[in-house]
Amino acid sequence: MNKNTRYTFTISAILVAGYAIVQYFIMDGYQAGFVQMKLMFLSKLSVFWYSMLFIHIATSVVALVIGPFTLSTNFRKKNIKLHRKIGKIYMIGILFGGISGLYLAFHATGGFAGKLGFSFLSVLWLFSAFQALAKVKEKKIHDHQKWMIRNYSLTFAAVTLRIWLPLFVLLFGLESFEFSYAIIAWLAWVPNVIIAELFIQRKLNMRQHQKKEDLQLYEL
Repeated sequence: MNKNTRYTFTISAILVAGYAIVQYFIMDGYQAGFVQMKLMFLSKLSVFWYSMLFIHIATSVVALVIGPFTLSTNFRKKNIKLHRKIGKIYMIGILFGGISGLYLAFHATGGFAGKLGFSFLSVLWLFSAFQALAKVKEKKIHDHQKWMIRNYSLTFAAVTLRIWLPLFVLLFGLESFEFSYAIIAWLAWVPNVIIAELFIQRKLNMRQHQKKEDLQLYEL
């Protein structure tokens, strides 16, 4: 990943995280746009739902912001101890964000398709984090890095969802919001995972090509 792409990802993550912090924790979170849209389909939201939403926002924001630093090779090489510390914080963010996200998914707008889409997102988010943690404990660093890339592609759904949402509202209007949200429940993360897998495959091919070149040099 080149510097411009990495900076774009990082800045996008920080902007979305900052927006969420301002909307939910500095201003009145109960009046946030997402909550108001939710109230369009439900007359009342439980206190427990609000609690899970705020937990989800807070922990997901942490994971979203520090994720790029856990993936940075240069940062890891220069700050290995700090890398491990923020990696642990990242995993805690995924744990609480994933569990709260799974609860929220069962109450998602968009009917069964919407609920299923966000449920899969939460389950895969938790599963990929578990795999990344298991691989690093087994000292399989390359496998750990692959699972971290997959995991952050799911974390980044927080950004892509907010790109698709206004676009769908603009194209189809608020009257079709429930239908649009059912599609966004999948569109927010499935393309991310596909791109992540293509990126992993590209890195793998580059590594194999480098090994072949090294072997050819030794043969000479």
